[in-house]
Amino acid sequence: KESKKRKHSEEGEKVSEDQSSSVTQDPPIKAKKTRKKEVSKAEKELANRESGLEKADEEEEQKLSQNKVKQKKKASQAITRSVNSDTGTTVKQHKEKKVADEAVHRRTVFVGNLPVSCTVQELKSLFKEYGQIKSIRFRSLIPAEDTVSKKVAAIKHQVHPNAKFVNAYVVFKQECDAIKALNENGTEIARGFHIRVDIASKNSSHDNKRSVFLGNLSYDISDDAVREHFSVCGEVVAVRVVRDRKTGLGKGFGYVLFENTDAVHLALKLNESLLVGRKIRVKRCGEKWKAPQQSSHQSRAPKDRADPALKAKRSSKDSFIGEKAVPLKKSAKPKRLKTLPQKTAGKNK
Repeated sequence: KESKKRKHSEEGEKVSEDQSSSVTQDPPIKAKKTRKKEVSKAEKELANRESGLEKADEEEEQKLSQNKVKQKKKASQAITRSVNSDTGTTVKQHKEKKVADEAVHRRTVFVGNLPVSCTVQELKSLFKEYGQIKSIRFRSLIPAEDTVSKKVAAIKHQVHPNAKFVNAYVVFKQECDAIKALNENGTEIARGFHIRVDIASKNSSHDNKRSVFLGNLSYDISDDAVREHFSVCGEVVAVRVVRDRKTGLGKGFGYVLFENTDAVHLALKLNESLLVGRKIRVKRCGEKWKAPQQSSHQSRAPKDRADPALKAKRSSKDSFIGEKAVPLKKSAKPKRLKTLPQKTAGKNK
């Protein structure tokens, strides 16, 4: 019994010690919890600051994207308003540019059929008496090498050896001076080179009543050869052989402008005449070319022979349609009806 009492007393002391220890240990646990709470508040503040910064960054990015979209819309609207997407000019600017270009063209003179050896100084000396010249530029040049551009070839005068002629544009300061310069049209600037002088404006109309169209021309024909061939008909104002820009060779057709309409009637008689070894075609400007017709006797015979063939074709087409349609069945019935009265008549007898 005493031993049991001792055990109970020892156990009671242990429990009391445990309770006392638990009581003494409770305060530090509470302190730890308060510290954790304090730390969590600081973390929350940091988290709030970070989230605020992230939101600010997102808002800035949205603003930038919106600005980009606005800029794209403005650019698209500018493109839609513009007439030419390459230049980006508006309708008004484009019209103003057209008017300015046309004014320059009216002050510009086209000079064709110049010799390759012609220089800027020679052209200036030819046209300076009519007024002040602003610029002179050569065109239709064929470079000596494919790698060289036409502009460089004109500056360095590196022209292909087979090239025979060049063209030029002379720009005057005033329009009236350019009109005066037309007096040089048809002058022989060099041996075998009668120049063609005309206003470069697109509105300058070509008189079809005083012109003829030429076809089946030789590719290497010169303007002067055409002029000499038609000079018998009357005074030739201008000759234009249409040529390829890259090679300078003719395309096989051209035009001749006369001083009077009477020369056109004489020029039409030169149809199928030989010029540089080829039979040329001559007709009025604006008329369509018609192939030469055969004689009346030859033209009638094929028609008479063709009539039976045409009738056979038509009948064959009709019969082909009749195989599927009703008309042939109707045409077959009367043949059977003709035999029926004969049979009935025999029986009655």
